[in-house]
Amino acid sequence: MPVITQIDDLKRLYARRTPRMFYDYCESGSWTEQTFRENSSDFDKLYLRQRVAIDMAGRSTATQMIGQDVSMPVALAPVGLTGMQNADGEIKSARAAEKFGVPFTLSTMSICSIEDVAENTEKPFWMQVYTLKDDDFMQRLFDRAKAAKCSAAVITVDLQLLGQRHKDIKNGLSAPPKLTAKSVANMMTKVHWGLGMLGTKRRFFGNIVGHAKGVEDASSLTTWTAEAFDQSLDWDRIRAFRKMWDGPLIIKGIMDARDAREALNVGADAIIVSNHGGRQLDGALSSIRALPAILDAVGDKIEVHIDSGIRSGQDVLKAMAMGAKGTYIGRAYIYGLGAMGEAGVTRALEVLHKELDTSMALCGKTDITAVDRDILMIPKGFEGDWQA
Repeated sequence: MPVITQIDDLKRLYARRTPRMFYDYCESGSWTEQTFRENSSDFDKLYLRQRVAIDMAGRSTATQMIGQDVSMPVALAPVGLTGMQNADGEIKSARAAEKFGVPFTLSTMSICSIEDVAENTEKPFWMQVYTLKDDDFMQRLFDRAKAAKCSAAVITVDLQLLGQRHKDIKNGLSAPPKLTAKSVANMMTKVHWGLGMLGTKRRFFGNIVGHAKGVEDASSLTTWTAEAFDQSLDWDRIRAFRKMWDGPLIIKGIMDARDAREALNVGADAIIVSNHGGRQLDGALSSIRALPAILDAVGDKIEVHIDSGIRSGQDVLKAMAMGAKGTYIGRAYIYGLGAMGEAGVTRALEVLHKELDTSMALCGKTDITAVDRDILMIPKGFEGDWQA
């Protein structure tokens, strides 16, 4: 096994071992990719305050997210097409998360179905849902999640309309992948990936095909996807979804204080400050810069989590110090999955935990729940000084 000391090591292996269209799907944003880049680079603007001669023995990164115990404040974010990055990718990722003691969130647009993941894991996972027009499909999706004993639902509210991602269009992204001369030539160089895909029956969107009306194969899926997302979504519609699910609810995609207050009013248990990894509205603030205003708006009335741009344990530490109660990783674990399957996801989590634990100690803290802004040096204007 290669020596992996940082997430970038996994990323390099991932780039070599995964077909280009799926690498590009993961490693891209919308339009100019400004927000995609700044999600990560804005973390670099926050400096850590080193402390010395402080007892750093007996450290703990354990905490809770929506009342559930976690070994560190990190959940695996919902990522569509995960089963195309590596055969049965959702199952492998869920197993790694389960063993590590952190939540796994299954995307509606996963390759492995809710039932597939439930049958191959022992602990409850979280289920992400989109805001779709079809009430019957939505209710059955929630019901399937309940039957699988999912312990939380995550409603994504920032995908009423798909942001344009140039690379996906140029690559003809699809599941299963379109067989063109260019894509076949590239896939022929990814032998391990190809053998894995030949060895699995799961190559379509498992939560959609055979479950949505009129979607029985890949050809009918394209039409359904184009018409399914609800551009007329409003908060009353989200209230209706809340009635379909009586368990813990997380609303993902909040970037404005007004929307944070609305999420609180519909009865969510937590919100995720997220710009969809820079894949929707390009030119928007990074999630870490949007976080403070949202925390000011809702205080401790609702649990505030964050995703987008987290690539290291230090990023996790900075987000927690800024006031978040949990973080999510997407690309960081996908790099590991594409590089080395389940073992790669585990390695990604190990790297993040090591960085988080060591950095917390060097900042003079021994308990992640006690971390606050005292460990940060925040530049003037970071939280926004915008013209009215």
